[in-house]
Amino acid sequence: MSWQPAGVPMCHDRRGPIDVLIEPRARDLGGFEVRRVLPSPRRRSVGPFVFFDEMGPTAFPAGDGIDVRPHPHIGLATVTYLFEGEILHRDSLGSVQPIQPGAVNWMTAGRGIAHSERTSPDLRARGQRLHGIQSWVALPRDLEEIEPDFRHYPADSLPVVERDGATLRLIAGQAYGARSPVETALDLFYIEADLKAEATLPLPEGKAELAAYVVNGDVEIGEAPVAPGRMAVLDPDASCAITALSKAKLMLMGGAPLDAKRHMWWNFVSSSESRIERAKADWRDGRFPQVPGEDDIIPLPET
Repeated sequence: MSWQPAGVPMCHDRRGPIDVLIEPRARDLGGFEVRRVLPSPRRRSVGPFVFFDEMGPTAFPAGDGIDVRPHPHIGLATVTYLFEGEILHRDSLGSVQPIQPGAVNWMTAGRGIAHSERTSPDLRARGQRLHGIQSWVALPRDLEEIEPDFRHYPADSLPVVERDGATLRLIAGQAYGARSPVETALDLFYIEADLKAEATLPLPEGKAELAAYVVNGDVEIGEAPVAPGRMAVLDPDASCAITALSKAKLMLMGGAPLDAKRHMWWNFVSSSESRIERAKADWRDGRFPQVPGEDDIIPLPET
């Protein structure tokens, strides 16, 4: 039996609010483990979100850190969002940007970009804790081949909404009466939600597809418990609230469904399989732009 204040419906849809519950799969990125949620055999995308990894929490001792060598992307935008620690981003546009908790790195790959993600020398020398989310959104079909771009948004530029024991940071898009300054042509929303124990948060309205990922804490959606590290893909027609049984952090995300089927292979996303084949050849044969200051790359996988 869960706590529920008067006036907040658990769920009006008798089928329940959760269409799919996704458990992550562990992936090793060169000594750094992530939990991959999307894509999943149970669900390939939520709105335009086609990729979702939770990184950490991991404590790196002095002398250690992450070293993701230059690698390519097409047809998507990457969104890096940290709760703890720092990652140094470099890309083939010449961008060099540390990302810190609460800030947003929004990198639009378009027709092609390469980038690296590393621990800076200063942080490597003293060690750090690292925890965050990396996600990809598929660009609209008519924008898949736009020029690559990189934008950084400091933490204090993102709007914060306080309501009934919930603190909501609008990472991208529009919801709960606020709009993020992150520039995107996509119909999406992306939110970090911190809930106090016994707080309730109604699901955002008017979203064609939506999901909630529990970073930590104990929550129920409708009357269904959702454990940390799980993504609940929700029925947008079910009028429900998220109830925090303890202090909790969630990521809320979604938006309009994809405008066409997307093919994914390694770091490439496209509505065209032949375009992905061309991207493979371009990376293998050195036709992608180089990342200044880097002298090594991740080679094209054999499979």
